[in-house]
Amino acid sequence: MAKKRMVLEIGMGTDIRGGDPTKTACRALRDALWHNSLSIAPALGQPLEAMIVDIHIGVPRPELVDKNEVLAVLPYGKGTVTVVEGGLEIPNDAGTSSTMIANACVVVSLDIA
Repeated sequence: MAKKRMVLEIGMGTDIRGGDPTKTACRALRDALWHNSLSIAPALGQPLEAMIVDIHIGVPRPELVDKNEVLAVLPYGKGTVTVVEGGLEIPNDAGTSSTMIANACVVVSLDIA
């Protein structure tokens, strides 16, 4: 058996006023996942839980992202989360809050022959 990439999805998430890196990361992941319905696992005779989901997030202040909260977005499969510096943060004119943008890349693989 070997891990084979089946799907690559890209998403973007924002937090318009709060500048919350975890909220932004979760929204980016939802954007990547919620635009498709993957039937690859059942088509290959695998259960949905057999999907290996590698989540890559680029967001300002990556050290503040709660990876467990991001993983909780997954409807099924076994996931891992990697968070790196990326995305964009735009402070408001008063400097009291910011708009934050995160990018997500989701790689779905199966362990197949």
